[in-house]
Amino acid sequence: MRIKYLAAALLIGAGLFFWYQSVTTPPTLAQQREYFLTAEKLLADDKKKDFLRLSKKLVNYPLFPYLQYQWLKNRLSQTAAITDFLTTHKDSYYAGLLRSRWLNRLAGQQRWPEFIKYYQASEDKNLTCQFYWANYQAGNQALALTEAQQLWASVQPLPEACTPLFNALTSSSKLTPDVIWQRFAATLKQNNMSEANATLNLLNQDDQAVARQWLQVHQTPEIIQNKAFWKTKAGLMGQLFAHGIDRLAKTNLNLALSLWDAQKQSFTMDNKTSQRIEHRLALALAMRRDQRAYDRLKYVNQPDEELRIWSIRSALFTQNWPHVIEAYKKLSAKEQQDPHWQYWFARALGETGDNVKALATYTTLAKDRSFYGFLAADSLNQPYQLNDKPIVLTEEALTTLRQTSEIKVIEEFIALNRDLDARRNWPGIIKKLSKEQLLLAAKLAQHWHWEQTAIITLTKADYWDDLALRFPTQYQTQVESNATLHDLDPALVFGLMRQESMMDKMATSTVGAKGLMQLMPDTGQQIAKALHETWHSENDLFNPDLNIKYGSYYFKQLLKQFNGHVALATAAYNAGPSRVKKWLPKGKTMPIDLWVEYIPYKETRKYVTAVLSYAVIYQHRLQRNTLKLKNLLPDIAAAKN
Repeated sequence: MRIKYLAAALLIGAGLFFWYQSVTTPPTLAQQREYFLTAEKLLADDKKKDFLRLSKKLVNYPLFPYLQYQWLKNRLSQTAAITDFLTTHKDSYYAGLLRSRWLNRLAGQQRWPEFIKYYQASEDKNLTCQFYWANYQAGNQALALTEAQQLWASVQPLPEACTPLFNALTSSSKLTPDVIWQRFAATLKQNNMSEANATLNLLNQDDQAVARQWLQVHQTPEIIQNKAFWKTKAGLMGQLFAHGIDRLAKTNLNLALSLWDAQKQSFTMDNKTSQRIEHRLALALAMRRDQRAYDRLKYVNQPDEELRIWSIRSALFTQNWPHVIEAYKKLSAKEQQDPHWQYWFARALGETGDNVKALATYTTLAKDRSFYGFLAADSLNQPYQLNDKPIVLTEEALTTLRQTSEIKVIEEFIALNRDLDARRNWPGIIKKLSKEQLLLAAKLAQHWHWEQTAIITLTKADYWDDLALRFPTQYQTQVESNATLHDLDPALVFGLMRQESMMDKMATSTVGAKGLMQLMPDTGQQIAKALHETWHSENDLFNPDLNIKYGSYYFKQLLKQFNGHVALATAAYNAGPSRVKKWLPKGKTMPIDLWVEYIPYKETRKYVTAVLSYAVIYQHRLQRNTLKLKNLLPDIAAAKN
């Protein structure tokens, strides 16, 4: 009944044409594809009658809902047809698109009850504000203003649609001093001085005076050392002093530490605020590799995971091995299972002479497929444990998944060479799948050569042991030929490529790096010039052949800069060679594992360990057994003056 109802709603005028009249001979799938492409063109050319006439042959075609959406998105007055579509295809990608368009229309027409009925929680702040305004207009002011408090206090960028809601809030009793102070604090956190000044005007006169003091401290934190600045140290002054210390720690950490230790007891301050500043100061010292960090971290009564990790790292910075052991034992049980920290625990045990326990820890760790597991295996002169366990699935289970309407949609778009349309549907589909179904979906994505999608889908299933799926060898010919040309190990090139793009030839980073090996356009242009090749545009980097060629060439140049040291060149590929040169040890040679731990950028630390561990895995995928981390990673020589 629903399909017939929707069909009737989509007629042009009364009695003109019945979209769903019976068809004597059902068209074949190949014919439906032709009809679909023709129907799209008819719709684009605004040939409505011809479009409707042809559409009746596509009722059972997987992409028929897509056509319905294309029709309805420009006919938002057809309420019955739209609500039927939203019910019938409620979980589809196109239902979400149509819902957003229709809700905006309802809001524009102030059809608030309908808006509330059909609204679904959304990341679209425009719709979110319209929903709460709809509730306000429908008489549910308490809900609307309570939610408005949180939105307003957050000072996040919000659309014009939020203005009526905020106007109602600011003229209501819900605009309490606490909410105003929350917004004021948020403006300072964002360093938004214009909004901070506007917000303080909503406070009473006494609070405005405090807020202006707060602005002074925010902009000139050194002022907190001036005794004349403090008329009292009670009330909000403790919060104000803490804010000044927080700000001062960015520019003069030693002064911040000195003032905090000398004066914190003289201010009225709750324990939460005090501990927040202790956390801030301890972390600042640790990140600067200050030798005082390890002891300072103990000032925090209940350290979170971040501080517990920095306790180990601070001990490593001073190579105080007893402190490393002490810090490791303070980790949570889950954190102690992390191969990263197990490795350093084993190292510390060995350095302090507890060789029996060190050996036992290394032996357990060597079973892990990770950078630190491979380092442990090298220390024991044992082969690497790859633990490759491909997903086992039945054709019956795979066929069942492929018969779902959602997967049929994707396969039809793929058949029509509409890869982008196909991929747009994927996130919504996998949200509804069980872990077992996600494994099947990952295999399907692999079958479609969606390498990145397959890897991400497998991750959502929390399965890590199908190495063929997680580490595809697509582009093997190009990788091996360029590796041979530049005397590189192909497994290392694959490791870089896997980390950079997850094998997505169209990958683009937020800073503009492009393609499989994520080259910046300027770098690509320079390489083209060095190789005496024609550079057309940055889109050249989406060509896998050229991207792998230029990426391999660039990595070889980095290796030459760093005397063939793979870890340094890998770090430079991520952070740039000039930074890596600054990170070289001063005065004496440094063990490679410590140097990696000392890399200031968390992203680059993770990058180096990922690329090198992926290289080990890729040698297994390429059926080679020559690559050993201990041979790739000599100690780091001291920088030359």
